[in-house]
Amino acid sequence: MDKPIPYGRQTIDDSDIEAVRRALGQDFLTQGPTVGAFESEIEKFTTVSHVAAVSSATAALHLTYRGLGLDVGDSLWTSPITFVSTANAARLCGASVDLVDIDVSTGNMCPQKLEDKLGRCAKNNTLPKVVVPVHLGGASCDMEAIRHACNQYEVDVVEDASHALGGLYQGKPVGSCEFSDAAIFSFHPVKMITTGEGGCVATNGKELAEAIYKLRSHGITKTDDEFLSEADGGWYYEQHQLGFNYRITDVQASLGLSQIKRLWTFVEARKQIADWYHQFLPTEAIPIRPTAETRSSYHLFMVTLPTADIRRRVYDYLHEHGIRVQVHYIPVHYHPYYEGLGLTRGDFPEAEEFYSRILSLPIFPGLKEDEVKLVCDTIKEALGS
Repeated sequence: MDKPIPYGRQTIDDSDIEAVRRALGQDFLTQGPTVGAFESEIEKFTTVSHVAAVSSATAALHLTYRGLGLDVGDSLWTSPITFVSTANAARLCGASVDLVDIDVSTGNMCPQKLEDKLGRCAKNNTLPKVVVPVHLGGASCDMEAIRHACNQYEVDVVEDASHALGGLYQGKPVGSCEFSDAAIFSFHPVKMITTGEGGCVATNGKELAEAIYKLRSHGITKTDDEFLSEADGGWYYEQHQLGFNYRITDVQASLGLSQIKRLWTFVEARKQIADWYHQFLPTEAIPIRPTAETRSSYHLFMVTLPTADIRRRVYDYLHEHGIRVQVHYIPVHYHPYYEGLGLTRGDFPEAEEFYSRILSLPIFPGLKEDEVKLVCDTIKEALGS
């Protein structure tokens, strides 16, 4: 092997490089027209009414939670199997965090467990303000069932779709927000498309979108009919709330605009790699498959192994042989910070079982069939099969 095989990586071609070069020659490096153009393309792709591109998916989560009014004294529920930013953004709002166990066959939030927990908490007035299902690996949760459960108690729903741009649910693009108040995408280098770092909020809610547009730029408005005082002149602006500098740059947006033109190509390439894995994997490595109503974007290709010890052995063996497999994710409640807030090991057994045996294999456009065979053969060696 000439060089290690990562579990994921960006796909950059000459058109991307040229797009960024052109952006560097424009009048605006930030707060210019390219950001709006990028947002418009995501709106078209997801079919939503409003998109706000920002500096990261974590920023997008934080802004969305704030835009929905999440605050001190509120609670947010999410999946144990997610990157900590899904929960951390709620803590940045001063809210508490609780978790809903998963369906071990998908790694996604279990709608029945959510409905049961909502019912219990309604009896003692401890309902969450927001529920955040996470589309693990690029395969959508059962959003219709989740929305139905939350609607009974007037709980907002935000999709953490960081993995899922290019995925479909019930034949519609993930991020269309048919069953949610907003959806979050990530443009980190290993995601479906990249802006270097970056993310966005997609929503059909006009008021939520307007709140996010302000919050991402210090809580400031430059719109005349929103001013609370008489304008001093053409330079005038007002800060109406405490916001953030979560803006994305035009340089980043230019890369995103170039990348999104090839999104379907990227998705199809990942689907082909998934098909190769299904063909070549040993029977001991069982793939996590999307449900019938979901088409995954295949940001991740995950398998379960027979035991935790075997998972560790396979992980170590592959790394020793230059194959950089990964584990997604350490459960939120395993982290010392969240243990310190009262989340307890043993409370989410399905997530804990899933974590103990899961492994993410390399998948990215450009990965070749013989490299997939090498990964599978090396897994067989590690298993002794």
